[in-house]
Amino acid sequence: MIRTLLAPLVALAALCASATTAAQPLVRLDVVDRDSGQWLPEYRHRRDDWIAGVPGHRYAVRLTNTTGERVLVVLSVDGVNAVTGQTAHPSQTGYVLAPYQSTEIAGWRKSYEDVAQFVFTSLGDSYAARTGRPDNVGTIGVAVFRERFVPRPYPMPAPPIARDESRNDGRGRDYEKSRGAAPAAESAQAGDAYRGAPVQQQRIGTGHGQREWSPAGQASFVRASIQPAQVTQLRYDSPDALVAMGILPRHAPYWSQRREPEAFPGGFVADPPRSWR
Repeated sequence: MIRTLLAPLVALAALCASATTAAQPLVRLDVVDRDSGQWLPEYRHRRDDWIAGVPGHRYAVRLTNTTGERVLVVLSVDGVNAVTGQTAHPSQTGYVLAPYQSTEIAGWRKSYEDVAQFVFTSLGDSYAARTGRPDNVGTIGVAVFRERFVPRPYPMPAPPIARDESRNDGRGRDYEKSRGAAPAAESAQAGDAYRGAPVQQQRIGTGHGQREWSPAGQASFVRASIQPAQVTQLRYDSPDALVAMGILPRHAPYWSQRREPEAFPGGFVADPPRSWR
């Protein structure tokens, strides 16, 4: 059995109840810039999906369950579990989503009542770097698990987060054994793909921002398997860094932090400030 946290409910999407296809993930991962209100578009580059984060802006990770069953989502930000603060591993606590539920995770969970906001900040000021774990800064990932069927007298009212207490050592050794030599092979392939490419130093990470109210509860969840059914990762950096890597065009007005003057920026004449004479 797994004790779980209840994720903050944002919306229950009216999605089709058809079976999930291979092209459709169990859980869709998106990032929303909370200061601009815009969803951050993804850019494919060297087998990675990238987003551009503006330093100083708060953001939220939107998780959308595309299936008609509950799923467990372990959320990693900069290689750190967003619920427990541990170095992230699929065997750890995560959020459980109800069928077709969409929810936004806006920060590092501090208690059942609040979170510390996710905010794009300098690499040295990121939570991972400040806690001595800078190696995986610039990543946002999810490990998704299906639920083992457990008969219930009534449906669960809300979506949960899950912590696995059934492991012998809490570090997921069974999961690592089940993967065998696959990680080494994958690393070798990735090394071949990137060999010869210029190394780009990470510029931004995710900071430990201000506290905000975000209530959560507990629920039960039993994983259907040791291995996650889905692992998805996004990488991010500043707009300037993505331009330097060739991921964004050099003249991308939407992402530019230094807007050029325009004769016709649009809009109407606004009232002057009250202090104007």
